[in-house]
Amino acid sequence: MNRYIITFGQDHAHRVNDTTFDKDCVAVVKAETEGEAHRWAMEAFDRKFHRCIPEEYFNEEGYAKHFPRGKFPANFKEVENEKESST
Repeated sequence: MNRYIITFGQDHAHRVNDTTFDKDCVAVVKAETEGEAHRWAMEAFDRKFHRCIPEEYFNEEGYAKHFPRGKFPANFKEVENEKESST
């Protein structure tokens, strides 16, 4: 299963599975295709998010520095917040 990153706009804040997603973090979604990840985000975040991109693109382009709260799983149970685990 592939992993995709969902980013949020300045005024977008959502609570999913006891996690608050906002402009300072990203949601990690597991899906077979980017389209499937996008559809999941459309439903879960009420069509209010910024982008859905493959995780490897997010990592390679250095976008992580713009999200101080780090990465949080959105549609799976694993806890993987790189920001917290690196401190």
